[in-house]
Amino acid sequence: MIRSALAALLMTVALAAPVTAQDRAQTLADIKAELAQLSAEFNALKAELVTTGAVASGSAGGSALQRMDAMEAALSRLTAKAEEVELRVSKVVQDGTNRLGDMEFRLCEVTEGCDIGALGDTPPLGGAAPTQAAAPSAPAAPAAELAIGEQADFDRAKAALDAGKGAEAARLLADFSAAYPGSPLTQEAQVLRGDALASVNETADAARAYLEAFSSRPDGALAGRALLRLGEKLGALGQINEACVTLAEVGTRFPGSAEANESASQRTALSCP
Repeated sequence: MIRSALAALLMTVALAAPVTAQDRAQTLADIKAELAQLSAEFNALKAELVTTGAVASGSAGGSALQRMDAMEAALSRLTAKAEEVELRVSKVVQDGTNRLGDMEFRLCEVTEGCDIGALGDTPPLGGAAPTQAAAPSAPAAPAAELAIGEQADFDRAKAALDAGKGAEAARLLADFSAAYPGSPLTQEAQVLRGDALASVNETADAARAYLEAFSSRPDGALAGRALLRLGEKLGALGQINEACVTLAEVGTRFPGSAEANESASQRTALSCP
C-alpha cells in the first residue's frame, strides 16, 4: 500500500527532523518537574500562613511576603520558559507532519490506482497530535460556569452581610468556599468573609481571610483590596512593621489604583518610614 511505500521517506524525515527536538522535550519535562515542585512549595507556604495563625503572630510580614514574591516570580519565569519550549517542539511536529502529508500526496499522484480522497489525515510526527502552546502574554481565561446553586448560595451569604449579620455571613461564606473550590467567585467570597469577620471584631480571623483572598489570586480583580485590608488589620493588631510592609506592597503591585492611594494614607497614619 502507499503507506508502505512511504516507509523509507518517513525514516528520512524522522532523521532530518532537528535533533534538538528531543533535547527540548527532555528540557520541557525538567522544567515542568521544577514548576510542579515550586508550585507545591508556594501552596505550602500559603497554607502555613493561613492555618497556623502566622498573621496574628506577626510572622506573615515582610519575610513571608518576600518569599511569596520570589516564588511568584520564579513560577512566572518557569511557566514562560515551558511554554516557549513547548511552542518550539510543537512547531517541529507541525512542520514534520506537513512535510509527510505533502510527500504522501505527491506519491499518491504518481502511483497507479491510488485514491487521493482516501488518504485521510496524516498521522502526526511522534504519534501525538501537535498542540499549539499559548503565548505567555495570553493566559487562558478562567471558566465562568457556575455549579447548580452556586450563585444562590453566594447571594444568600452576601445578603446576610448586607443585612448586618456578620457572624452568619462569615459562616455562610466559609461554607461557600468549602462547597465550591475553584469557583470564579472564590476570591470575592474570601474578601467578603474578611469584611464579615471585621464587622464582628474578629480582627485576626479577618486578616487571615484577606490573606487567603490575596494569595489565592495575587493578580485577581480583588487582590488589591484584599492586600489593603490585610495591611489595615495587621495595623489594628499592633503589628505595625508588618502592616507598613504590606501597605507598601499595595502601592508597588497596584500603582495608581484607589487601593494604592488609600494604602498611602494608612501608611502616613501609622507613621511608616
